[in-house]
Amino acid sequence: MNNKPLYMDNKSTQTLREGLKEYYALNPHVTNPATQPSRFGKILRAHDVGHVIYGCDTGMHDELKILPLFWWTSECTFQTYLKMKNSPAVDVMYDDMIREKGTLWLYGKVLRVLPTVLIELIPIWIRTRNRPKLLPFLEFEPLLDRSLLDIRQEFDLISFIQ
Repeated sequence: MNNKPLYMDNKSTQTLREGLKEYYALNPHVTNPATQPSRFGKILRAHDVGHVIYGCDTGMHDELKILPLFWWTSECTFQTYLKMKNSPAVDVMYDDMIREKGTLWLYGKVLRVLPTVLIELIPIWIRTRNRPKLLPFLEFEPLLDRSLLDIRQEFDLISFIQ
């Protein structure tokens, strides 16, 4: 029996809104974007939307995979990420994780999963070169009532969801 969340199924017909509801229900440890300052909350919510659209969980493997997926398939380029990362609000996310788990845990976990993530990312990078249509990042609201399958097909994302 497969206990994988519906939003992680690459052919899920859930709406993005339903997938987000499931994501938050399954991940109560995730910071609620509504509890944050509006600018930072919007970035957090966009990141959570990415988890749902890309079918990623909150484990270290998928956290390391989702950022390059954003950079290569969405309007959130690496340069956009660097600008957002310079915000003190984003540091809160990393500081909370380090405080909760410890620096050694965080970097140890990254080093353990990084080789497999890199092997997975190389072919993704090749397939995502010069994409004609990029997934919205901060302006995702028009997608909320569309099915995940429809969104993934429109933005050619199905092959990245396992």
